[in-house]
Amino acid sequence: MKREESIDYNIKSAWHAISRMYNHQAAKYDMTMSVGFVLLNIDYKNGTPATKIAPLLGLETRSLTRILKTLEERGLIYREQDPDDGRSVRIFLTDEGKYGRGIARQTVKAFNQKVKEKISEDQLKNFFQVIKTIHQLIDQNNIYNHLNSEINNETYN
Repeated sequence: MKREESIDYNIKSAWHAISRMYNHQAAKYDMTMSVGFVLLNIDYKNGTPATKIAPLLGLETRSLTRILKTLEERGLIYREQDPDDGRSVRIFLTDEGKYGRGIARQTVKAFNQKVKEKISEDQLKNFFQVIKTIHQLIDQNNIYNHLNSEINNETYN
């Protein structure tokens, strides 16, 4: 199979192109795509529990910890103990963080609008259904069950 015919190659290639595009735009505001996505996932008014942000973004906790530290040092967020759960910390946006969130939001909306101008509603529905099905296949965690038994039963010279 040629890489251009591979589903994962096309998803990864498209994501890398989108990531480069977002990072190029974010750099104009001294931000990164990662910073923008974190800011977008913090509740504007009520803040967000720190433990909820990583799963929303598909990040490892270590990576998120570094990003949050950077955002705090830059004055984009602040942390407060959750009044309802003393063990939990909520992340809030500062005024500067709200401004950065607005930039990120406009950037994402502009990209989505351009895509919608070029791709029909039916094509987008099909795209979302395909992505949903891929997620379901991965979540079932049985894609390689038959392959693992084939590999285990194969003799190597």
